[in-house]
Amino acid sequence: MHVHRKVVMQFRRHNEPRRCLASPKAATPDKQTPPRAQSFASWFSSAGAALVLVLALVCGCTTTHPPAVAPYRTFDFQKDTFSFPNELIWTYQYDTNGNWTTHRRDPRPNYAQHCFVLARSARQFFLNARFDASQPTADEATYRLLIRRVVSSNPRKALPEMEKIVIPGYSDVRSFSRQQEELLKAGCGGGWQSYVQRGHWRMIFPFSRRHQATMAQQLLDDLERDPPLIVHLVRFPQLTINHAVVIFGSSQNEKEICFRAYDPNHTTQPSVITYDRTSRTFFLTANDYFPGGRVDVYEVYYNWDH
Repeated sequence: MHVHRKVVMQFRRHNEPRRCLASPKAATPDKQTPPRAQSFASWFSSAGAALVLVLALVCGCTTTHPPAVAPYRTFDFQKDTFSFPNELIWTYQYDTNGNWTTHRRDPRPNYAQHCFVLARSARQFFLNARFDASQPTADEATYRLLIRRVVSSNPRKALPEMEKIVIPGYSDVRSFSRQQEELLKAGCGGGWQSYVQRGHWRMIFPFSRRHQATMAQQLLDDLERDPPLIVHLVRFPQLTINHAVVIFGSSQNEKEICFRAYDPNHTTQPSVITYDRTSRTFFLTANDYFPGGRVDVYEVYYNWDH
């Protein structure tokens, strides 16, 4: 549908922090690896692994950050997250013997395996869009165009304030996604984009405790300079978990750091990822897709090779 140029030109923390729930003592012990991992585990064939390895050798392991532009506001879970979830293809549960089992959902969900898509889009809307509820709501074609502009923007660097893409008629992503759910699902990108995120090369290399200690500090530093942050949670080669979340806050003491996160699978409240300073290990509590325990963490969408 044609959009008149004049119409287009007119339109350009806060949850109470959750208590730290996860720790080496409180985390649910690792259970039997599910026969199928929830998030796109099937993509990683041996041929794909060889290709990723070649790309990794070409890209290297740089962690140099581009200059940051401080956001004009803080990330708000109730405003800056989508109202609809990334759905689960499998139902995960414990059997009578305490083993972690899976069953295919019936009917099959129509919006699954979009965790990286929703995480990336949440950051893009935060960095590169501005909502203006004082303007009248636009038509479907205009919103489709504006969504396309946002998801085509750079998720690694914020636009200057005067160049941010204005979304008229709504005050935030949450209200926008509640009313324009289908447009956002169609416009933010297909599930295949979760399979080819450029930072996936990193998951095939070992995660040492030293690396994870460095990553914990990197996340703390980046929360000060360029929030929110997108991280990949993985247990390669098991792929018990292979998932993306958005970290937007933290609290810490001498024993641990609690990172508050938007999990695209859960829309009602933030999740918590805990880093234990003694073991230099990240932990995620049990939920409806993970039995709980250690996870390896690295940041994505922050540099050219991630």
